[in-house]
Amino acid sequence: MPPPIRLVRLEDAARIAEIYAPYVTDRPTSFELVPPDAAEIAARIAKTVKRWPWLVWDEGSGAQGYAYAGAHSDRVCYQWSVGVSVYVAPGLQRQGVGRQLYERLFDILRRQGFYNAYGGITVPNDGSIGLHRALGFEPVGLHRNVGFKLGAWHDVATLGLALRTPRPGDPAPAPPRDLPQMLALGELTDLLP
Repeated sequence: MPPPIRLVRLEDAARIAEIYAPYVTDRPTSFELVPPDAAEIAARIAKTVKRWPWLVWDEGSGAQGYAYAGAHSDRVCYQWSVGVSVYVAPGLQRQGVGRQLYERLFDILRRQGFYNAYGGITVPNDGSIGLHRALGFEPVGLHRNVGFKLGAWHDVATLGLALRTPRPGDPAPAPPRDLPQMLALGELTDLLP
């Protein structure tokens, strides 16, 4: 039986806001200070899915985890790289939900034509570092004392995953494809219900 992963819907926004809120208010995982409400999450979803995937884990009771991709940078020469994030509701952490969401996300990103995925992790965070390393991410760098939150300065580790490897002499790659176009052509039906 395939994992219960599907594309996000705007009506998931309230539940996603609930999942995300403790990562904002209780720990330095996110460098936001005020948890976004459902309307803000809906706006973020609408913007993201114009180009990149946003997936949710839903066993029938609504979103319990989610993973998404977005621009690594707005400059055109970075277009083959994405930033990625995954968040899981507290009761499902360390049960493979984040890993399965990420694996599906990376399959879609490869098909779209992306080459690299990057994640930023406030450290220490052994669980997140462990998940990323288990999926093949490698350390790229450490930004020391880059953010101040909850009364302390925090470091952020950047980890990177090669989704595909360019070969010397390859011609310039085609721009990555937009997700809506691929969905309209039925190109992801084996990955998404």
